[in-house]
Amino acid sequence: MTEEEKKDAVEETPDQDATESAAGPVAGEDSSSSQAAGEESTPTPPAEDAAEAGVEDDASDSSDNEPEAEQEKPAAAEAEPAEPNPEDELPWKERRRLERSRRPHKAGSALTVEERASKRGEQRKRKAESRRKERAADKAGKTAGTGTPVAERDSVAAKTRQGIVVSNKGEKSITVRIDIARRHPTYEKVVRRSRTLHAHDEQNEAGEGDTVRIVETRPLSKTKRWRLVEVLERAK
Repeated sequence: MTEEEKKDAVEETPDQDATESAAGPVAGEDSSSSQAAGEESTPTPPAEDAAEAGVEDDASDSSDNEPEAEQEKPAAAEAEPAEPNPEDELPWKERRRLERSRRPHKAGSALTVEERASKRGEQRKRKAESRRKERAADKAGKTAGTGTPVAERDSVAAKTRQGIVVSNKGEKSITVRIDIARRHPTYEKVVRRSRTLHAHDEQNEAGEGDTVRIVETRPLSKTKRWRLVEVLERAK
């Protein structure tokens, strides 16, 4: 071999080593380069370790799911409120009738008309006695109140009127004209009107044209409800 061929052979050997090192060690064989560098091969975990790891993962997953389960429990506990019982809205008599109809009934012996009447009378007597006792207990428990005081009645002042005598022809009777002047609420005009009253004059002292004062009194005749008090001014 010539010297040039030897050089080519020497240069080819390093390239083959480099390719082998790049490819890595063959399975089941230790590479000389890794042993020389002091590196240890990583052993594969056994099957038991893998099983334990799987159990721990399941436990962690279950622990993570526990709060969710606890959150679901209160949601399930908070069920919808029960629907109101329609019987609560019924009158008390209707509820009592329903309760009585639901009670178990035992058929008794056949009774005659007289026996049913006597039995009904005994039941009424027992109920009346129980009511009497309840009322007596309620009455004993109550305290007697003072009651409402009697209202004080003030004597109402009798009505008095002042007018002019227009007639004294009757015996112990006079006719008095009462003049009334009022302002109209809408038209603001003074409206004058008059009315006549029959009064009792015991002494016949009032004459026509006199200004007198009369007072309301009890009925003295069919038309007289007033009585002469005094003569204020004599007619001229």
